[in-house]
Amino acid sequence: MDSIAIIQRLVAFPTVSQESNLNLIDFVVQLLRENGVTCRLVYSQDGRKASLLATIGPDDRPGAILSGHTDVVTADDQSWTKPPFSATRQDGKLYGRGTADMKGFVGCAISAALKASKTRLNAPLYLALSYDEEIGCVGVRGLLDSMVNELQRQSFCIVGEPTNMNVAIGHKGKVAARVTCVGRECHSALAPTGINAIHLGCEFVEAIRREQAKLCDEGARDASYEIPYTTLHVGTIKSGGMLNIVPSRCELEFEIRNVAAEIPEEILSRLRTRASEIANGARTIASEAAINIDVVNSYPGLNIACDAPVVHLVKSLTGDANVVKVPFGTEAGLFLQRLGVPTIVCGPGSMQQGHKPDEFIEIDQIDRCDKMLDRLIDRLASGHGFP
Repeated sequence: MDSIAIIQRLVAFPTVSQESNLNLIDFVVQLLRENGVTCRLVYSQDGRKASLLATIGPDDRPGAILSGHTDVVTADDQSWTKPPFSATRQDGKLYGRGTADMKGFVGCAISAALKASKTRLNAPLYLALSYDEEIGCVGVRGLLDSMVNELQRQSFCIVGEPTNMNVAIGHKGKVAARVTCVGRECHSALAPTGINAIHLGCEFVEAIRREQAKLCDEGARDASYEIPYTTLHVGTIKSGGMLNIVPSRCELEFEIRNVAAEIPEEILSRLRTRASEIANGARTIASEAAINIDVVNSYPGLNIACDAPVVHLVKSLTGDANVVKVPFGTEAGLFLQRLGVPTIVCGPGSMQQGHKPDEFIEIDQIDRCDKMLDRLIDRLASGHGFP
């Protein structure tokens, strides 16, 4: 099967993050094992999902890891003109949910693994496929834990998120947090005798906005990004049931996306201090008043030197592509942090198409990715995995 045929099969599996990915994984495992590829699965705690590690060639020396995620965002409540889970080829493009983000690369990587299985490799090729990347790089963590003791540290990794086949050496880190504001409930006619949790939440949102303004004016900057400073963003607020009841609970969620030189824990510390001040003021009326901040998910950013050997290597595989930084997060920082392997992001398609109706990838991008991976296989066959 060529890359396009494999991508079409992958798109047909509706692996939205909330659903199981096992049918897709079973398809990939069967395809690989039929070609003599060693596969290992790492399951989620509930057994509904799995990550896959496939190994081709000798595993006692440095090699290359191709990394991708199998989950996609939902197509619900979007105005598609083409079926989201049936890949449609038209006008030099392949349409369907996940074609760009990132089953396009995954299909190319599987095709490369099949080619590599028929080649005598002197350095190994690993295929690492995860689940639940879209909800915070969740599934890859167990997979990485399983790889720690067996992977040669001199290996390198290509995470194939869509970069238009440019070599991405950086992205911001992310912290997602939930804030719980506790007040005191009462009849709205007696509102001053209670503590409105929504009001506490609004005061905390103002603290976030002030922190954002400070980071914009005084924080660390990285001119490689379109937004060169660390950003904060409130995404959800939930509270209240009836207008005539002063609510006692308000929950909100916010995120931090930090440049490499900014330490998110320091931002959280400042916000926790301000939350304590707001809550202390409310305790003159309600001793139970509180604002609690809990980190629910985080992943590290990526920041590789532009002259690092892995950058030169992947540029040579792509035909000397541009070196960029991308605004979206990936699993790359976790590969670097947990495995200690040099990692870059490089894959076909554009994230401008990701998460949108009528998502697509250009056929030319798939062809360029196939050529990059063909050069990689040639390199591994020659025994020169990493310079």
